Amino acid sequence: ISFPPPLQILSFSCLLGCSTPEEIERLTVDEDLSDIERAVYLLSAGQDVQGTSVIANLPFLMRQNPTETLRRVLPKVREALHVAGVEMQLTAAVSFLTILQDESVSIHSYTHSFLQVILLHLEHRDTGVSNAWLETLLSVIEVLPRETLRHEILNPLVSKAQLSQTVQSRLVSCKILGKLTNKFDAHTIKREILPLVKSLCQDVEYEVRSCMCRQLENIAQGIGTELTKSVVLPELIELSRDEGSSVRLAAFETLVNLLDIFDTDDRSQTILPLVKSFCEKSFKADESILISLSFHLGKLCHGLYGIFTPDQHLRFLEFYKKLCTLGLQQENGHNENQIPPQILEQEKKYISVRKNCAYNFPAMIVFVDPKNFHMELYSTFFCLCHDPEVPVRYTIAICFYEVSKLLNSGVYLIHKELITLLQDESLEVLDALIDHLPEILELMSTGGESSVQENKLSSLPDLIPALTAAEQRAAASLKWRIHEKLLQKYACLPHVISSDQIYYRFLQRMFTIMMTNNVLPVQKAASRTLCIFLRYNRKQEQRHEVIQKLIEQLGQGKSYWNRLRFLDTCEFIIEIFSKSFFCKYFFLPAIELTHDPVANVRMKLCYLLPKVKSTLKIPADKHLLQQLEMCVRKLLCQEKDKDVLAIVKRVSITLARMLHFFFCIKFQKKFYEKDLLDQEKEREELLLLEMEQLEKEKQQNDGRPMSDKMFEKKRRDTKTPTQSLPKNIPISVPGPSSVTPSTSKEIKKSKLIRSQSFNNQAFHAKYGNLEKCASKSSTTGYTPVSELGKTSVLSLTDDSFRTRNASSVPPSFSPNTPLPSTSRGTGNSVDPKSSGSKDTQPRKATLKSRKSNP
Repeated sequence: ISFPPPLQILSFSCLLGCSTPEEIERLTVDEDLSDIERAVYLLSAGQDVQGTSVIANLPFLMRQNPTETLRRVLPKVREALHVAGVEMQLTAAVSFLTILQDESVSIHSYTHSFLQVILLHLEHRDTGVSNAWLETLLSVIEVLPRETLRHEILNPLVSKAQLSQTVQSRLVSCKILGKLTNKFDAHTIKREILPLVKSLCQDVEYEVRSCMCRQLENIAQGIGTELTKSVVLPELIELSRDEGSSVRLAAFETLVNLLDIFDTDDRSQTILPLVKSFCEKSFKADESILISLSFHLGKLCHGLYGIFTPDQHLRFLEFYKKLCTLGLQQENGHNENQIPPQILEQEKKYISVRKNCAYNFPAMIVFVDPKNFHMELYSTFFCLCHDPEVPVRYTIAICFYEVSKLLNSGVYLIHKELITLLQDESLEVLDALIDHLPEILELMSTGGESSVQENKLSSLPDLIPALTAAEQRAAASLKWRIHEKLLQKYACLPHVISSDQIYYRFLQRMFTIMMTNNVLPVQKAASRTLCIFLRYNRKQEQRHEVIQKLIEQLGQGKSYWNRLRFLDTCEFIIEIFSKSFFCKYFFLPAIELTHDPVANVRMKLCYLLPKVKSTLKIPADKHLLQQLEMCVRKLLCQEKDKDVLAIVKRVSITLARMLHFFFCIKFQKKFYEKDLLDQEKEREELLLLEMEQLEKEKQQNDGRPMSDKMFEKKRRDTKTPTQSLPKNIPISVPGPSSVTPSTSKEIKKSKLIRSQSFNNQAFHAKYGNLEKCASKSSTTGYTPVSELGKTSVLSLTDDSFRTRNASSVPPSFSPNTPLPSTSRGTGNSVDPKSSGSKDTQPRKATLKSRKSNP
């Protein structure tokens, strides 16, 4: 059947509801009919639900065959709408709007065919139907030409807006006038539209006055400042004194929204007295006025800033403080079932007022000046953070980051409130707070009086317990998305607290989540955060312990699920760490999973192989490349699972193309930038080792640990030479030649780095044991910037800026040959003397836990 599926479903549901053969026969449609013929038949003789289905699919028919649809189907639609029910009317309004948005027909054709139908049903007796057609008409007004608007809409509107018409007709006229203002010139507006506006503002029905008052904002934007001051402002002043509370409320909100249009004199002489009177009378009026007033307080503060006298400023601030505690004095602890319904309704309105006050709190800080926060607003902030209602605390948690930014150096004043919101019993509050948790913690750790980073937590002693409790509370709930987001935000902790605190309080928790949690996104978030913790860990011994646990408990775990998570971790390590780090510790454990007994693990590894290969640097990692190719060949020859085999075949083609891409000119810049980024990562990893050694020496000398501030300064110092040059050109580039450092200080530093290099130990893929690497590193040489142009394509893409000494490996591998150590070779690949190194022979190692040799 070629007709759209919705019609088929509706028709089939009609048949299911039939109980007799006669009813089934009456609802059965010939399948040989075309879409247009079937639509005409159903609109003529079908049930209402079938006719509604045809109208719902009218946009589809217009796209398929607009000419026949307009000629045959649309007349039937007009006939059906005359007696249609509410559902069909609402469906038609939506379909007509969709046809306009799809631009299935020209504006001229749409005006001729659809506009009169829309105008005809604007005054439907059902309010919902009337509003639906009005929304369609307002969208149509945006695209209609000016002459059409004048003849088809504006001219009939003069009679529709008269007092003799129904209230519904006058309400519709108000909204249309607000839309038409932007479509005509000022002369036409002044002569034809503004008289209607004034008439409707003085209507006998308060609903019409209120509706017209809310359209004055659109009218003011269309007529300009002068006419607004001479025509609109007097009407707003009069409406603000109206007997109807809804009219006064509309006038107040419109005045607030138009504050930017009025000059200082108008604000101080006309608007400020109105606002003052409105605030004074608000507590005696309906609570809905208080809700609107509290919502617009921030905009009022901004619009009237600088106009208040000191006394008015103080009175307005006291009014805000009173709204922040509105309803809290009436707390009596009674059961809700014992409280009258009107009291409950009043308390809900008070909650909305306090919620709006929390929303406007950043604006009030600007109003009083951040320097006066502690004296003027801290107690109010404390009350909002401890409010008994969740919506209030949720809103202040959303604003917490803005408050922190505004306080700047005074952010230390709200440390306790941060801990309070982190420990909030509602996960909704926690969810709102953690959206900007990294930025908040950064401000907390660097701003305020305790900004010295030598002891980052001196001013936040309860932060770590609050963070751990928040994570455990999220983990115990069923809201795993909040748990996932929180774990993702914890990646900022290395910039806030010390490496040891992360290691002892958070890192093991990440392991536990990866091993035991049942939600995959949560496990991946924990894995990535753990990798970032590892990236910034300051102690080599701790890093090696974490790496070994990853390989033993995940990569060699008994559960295939853990082995899948190991591959996820490998992907994060490739993203976060340098290529050298991955190849040294994770390359061989990863490709060992090509022998995994579970097909899903092998399949996931196959998808990861292109990224794994991208970490290799040729020729230094030629032996790792040979092992990778051997694993792929084994999979191609021995894989029995057809799905895995199909993926391996596709991936093998991708791997073969990667080497070709290295030599394509258009990819040179891309790989060059990636190499620069990788160099930066590797330089920072080596810097961590150097800082660890310097810290040990510092402790031996005076017993004091090296501060994070010193580490950051050292880290910046290593980048200083490159900051004066363009981003894509480094100041010095390691090259293939060996150049002796010019000074003894550089020699000492180079030796220090080499002695603490990650290459001191390696992980065996199968046994996960740390081994020392016996081969010696050669002196790293540097090529001047002027020599960069002489670098070959191969050196740019594969081993462009650092000479790695590659161990010699056998030219071929037998299938039963064990995998060698994961570390990169350290003998120069072009030096024949290094080919006989005993460390280059494949070997197995026993699993032992030992400390690394510093």
